[in-house]
Amino acid sequence: MLPVAGLPEVEAGADLGALICETALAGPGLTDGDILVITSKIVSKAEDRVVAGDRDSAIRAETVRVVARRGPTTISQTRHGLVMAAAGVDESNTAPGTVVLLPVDPDASAEALRKSITERAGARIGVIISDTMGRPWRAGQTDTAIGAAGIMPLRDHRGQQDTFGNLLEVTVAAVADEIAAAADLVKQKTTGVPVALVRGLADLVTDAAGPGAAALIRPAEDDMFRLGAADVLTARRTVREFTAAPVSPAAVRRAIAAAITAPAPHHSEPWRFVVLESQQARTRLLDDMLAAWKSDLAADGFTAEQIARRVRRGEPLRNAPLIIVPCLAADAAHTYPDERRNASERAMFLVAMGAAIENLLVALAVEGLGSCWISSTLFCREVTAQALGLPAGWEPMGAVGVGRPAAPAPDRPERDPDRFTLRL
Repeated sequence: MLPVAGLPEVEAGADLGALICETALAGPGLTDGDILVITSKIVSKAEDRVVAGDRDSAIRAETVRVVARRGPTTISQTRHGLVMAAAGVDESNTAPGTVVLLPVDPDASAEALRKSITERAGARIGVIISDTMGRPWRAGQTDTAIGAAGIMPLRDHRGQQDTFGNLLEVTVAAVADEIAAAADLVKQKTTGVPVALVRGLADLVTDAAGPGAAALIRPAEDDMFRLGAADVLTARRTVREFTAAPVSPAAVRRAIAAAITAPAPHHSEPWRFVVLESQQARTRLLDDMLAAWKSDLAADGFTAEQIARRVRRGEPLRNAPLIIVPCLAADAAHTYPDERRNASERAMFLVAMGAAIENLLVALAVEGLGSCWISSTLFCREVTAQALGLPAGWEPMGAVGVGRPAAPAPDRPERDPDRFTLRL
């Protein structure tokens, strides 16, 4: 790793490729197989990505998803797919009252620089555009590739054998990130050297632009840590169409474990959950409830057509591969001589049950499972208790259909919290 020292202050519209090429040729030189690691800030400055205004406004504009917040720190996902502090917005090494945004397309910027420098130097090179990121579970920060061209960003070892003959099945090395981090050892943060030259890795340099640093961004469907702290509650959506894929019993057990962390009165544990794993159990419950529902509607004077429309509301439970029936066991409730206090006592337990059900739904979403809470068992508790053989004192509190969503949920309509808030 060699520092490319002597670059002047970069301004909007600067021919950055020419500046870097001239400075590198005057210093360590450029030869076939060299890799230039360029700090994103000077790319942003050359591309006029310095804007006037406050940092918070710029962060909001650059953010497509807030992953987590703590105090003044916001971890955001940018339109590039990068997850980083402050959406990559930086107010260091720029004039007061201005902030620096990330390049619009770092991979395209890397390719433009690669072509420009290759033509001028007559050398086959690779280019990495780097930016500083923190890392979950690790203290400190390190440089990471956010743009790349003419370099293999990933080295796939899957299918190869290690020195003991074991088959490698999951090892894919993020070489572009490794190079960016190593180059930062000679760039550093306070020396005014925004470019480093890495020599000795010519086997990673390619003739074509390649997939770029975009290949380093893990697809959402493969990301086990997709949900940040800010995403967890909103991940719970009502899902009414499920695939036929089976539901993991271990995932359901973890969701129930989360459910029973809900608050409850009198240090009680009033939550019970009936998990209907077999098709036979689900069919028996739903058929019995359907018959009871039709009977009640007919007794209320509804026509056959009106009854058919209403019973369709229970269809999500029919196509769910698993049903959970939450039940309240309020045996710890106190009994008072007047109905007012008894009603309040029951309300406490109902609130505790509602909290447990919400915990359950959120935990299922974290497991990647869709769910829908249907209130139907509340209207036929005796039928439900008999169909399921519930112990005495277990009160069904609706039913939850669980499964893999058959389609993405529609966008959630925005709601203004002030509409639901009274401040005194």
